Amino acid sequence: MYYKFSGFTQKLTGSPPAAAYSPQGLRPGVPAEAPTMVFATPTKVVSEAGATVEYMGTNRVHELQRIFQMPDSVPVHLKRGVPDRLLYRTTMALTLGGALYCLVALYMAAQPRKN
Repeated sequence: MYYKFSGFTQKLTGSPPAAAYSPQGLRPGVPAEAPTMVFATPTKVVSEAGATVEYMGTNRVHELQRIFQMPDSVPVHLKRGVPDRLLYRTTMALTLGGALYCLVALYMAAQPRKN
C-alpha cells in the first residue's frame, strides 16, 4: 500500500501509487533557464563608468599555493609568519582565560552563600 501526507488531516493516508510518487507542491521538471553566474561578473570602480572593465585585485592564488604547499614542518595555520602566530597565540590566551574564568565561576557558584 502507498501512503502520502494529507494536508487536511495532517496524517498519512492511503493513496494510489501515482499520487504517492508525486507529492503535493513538487513538480518534476527542469528550470526554464540557467541562472547567471555571479562569481564571473567583474567588479568595477564607480569612476570607471566608461572605461574597460578590469578586475579589482590581482590573482594571488599561485603565490598562496606556493606558500601553503611548501614542504616544511610548519603547520598550515602558521605558514604566513608573524600575523598568524600573533592570532594563534591571542586565540590560545583567550581560550585559556575563558576556561579559567568558567572554572572560577563554577567554584564560586558551588560555594554556599553565607548570610
